[in-house]
Amino acid sequence: MSVVFPKGFSTASIAAGISAVKGKKDLALVINNGPLDAAAGVFTSNRFCAAPVQWSRKAIADGHLRGVVINSGCANACTGQAGYDQAKKEAETLASLAGFPKSSDVAVCSTGMIGDLLPLDNLLNGMKAAYPTLASTPEAGHESSVAILTTDTHPKTVEIEAAGYRIGGMVKGSGMIAPQLATMICVITTDAVVTPEQMHAALEHGAEYSFNRIDVDGCMSTNDTVLLLASGASGVTPDPEEFAQNIAKATASLARQIVGDGEGSSHDIRVKVTGATSEDAALACARAVAASNLLKCAICGNDPNWGRVVSSLGIVPEDVAPYDSNDVTVDVNGVRVCDGGKPGQPRDLVHMEEREVHIDIDLHTGSAGEATVWTDDLTHEYVHINADYES
Repeated sequence: MSVVFPKGFSTASIAAGISAVKGKKDLALVINNGPLDAAAGVFTSNRFCAAPVQWSRKAIADGHLRGVVINSGCANACTGQAGYDQAKKEAETLASLAGFPKSSDVAVCSTGMIGDLLPLDNLLNGMKAAYPTLASTPEAGHESSVAILTTDTHPKTVEIEAAGYRIGGMVKGSGMIAPQLATMICVITTDAVVTPEQMHAALEHGAEYSFNRIDVDGCMSTNDTVLLLASGASGVTPDPEEFAQNIAKATASLARQIVGDGEGSSHDIRVKVTGATSEDAALACARAVAASNLLKCAICGNDPNWGRVVSSLGIVPEDVAPYDSNDVTVDVNGVRVCDGGKPGQPRDLVHMEEREVHIDIDLHTGSAGEATVWTDDLTHEYVHINADYES
């Protein structure tokens, strides 16, 4: 049921003629029917952030949203004032259709090709046609999760049944994924009674340990948007810590699904670093390894090439992550291929037929720090997808 799993939400989707893929659903609406309209969001840190991101940051600044417009097929990024005016017009149109008091009650999200303005007439007409079909059914939720996709091969959703309240969500993301969010549009909903401040804290924490710890290809998007909306329709006020844990479960599930659908990928790679002096040190090391295109290509070829692991570790400055290279161990799928900075067990003992590959690195420097980053391998198909991209 995706975003309509919690009470108080409705959604609709349509093929509006935005995507280059003829007949593809490419527009979704999400409405918070209340009684609350609390909201929180996190966005890309890319300095070339898209017009919808600029609009939505301002719209959500007061901690309230009542609707979201999402389109695939065009990012409306790097489009100047004209692009911002388009995002504003989208918000004004949905606010008018829904009877919201102001356009800032609406967030706008776009994904697709950078550098093009939206076919605005198609989009606005699509909104007007989709609005009367708003529903809270499982079918409506599924169709909206499909409408937001670009190069994704399947929809990605989450449903969590908590203590008297629910959390639901949908995300798109497959390529252009780096550990500063990812090229994602994500909407998470809940019918819990929560404040904007509580939601923001929970979402920031959840995103930090999920969306900020995946890396498909090291490329940061201009359009990353993660929204959390609360309707309060359950009437249940959860314990703040429990609520934050459940939001973290939702973001972790969605982030893991993004990695599992990495463009053209054949392996999901978990890089876990332990034995660091701090969590920050472990994270720096894990990100360095996960960002290695050489390693990703080796994994694509089912080669547990630990040399590409340690060479990536070696670029992390000593003042960021102190360790002695002669103490480091590397295990690939449970086989210690590097033992104390030198060869360990033969690499042909490593079985890599399964999709998941686990790389465990122990710096043997301390007990305070560990971190995990998920990534994908890079395949020939990844090149084909991005050499002939249609959104």
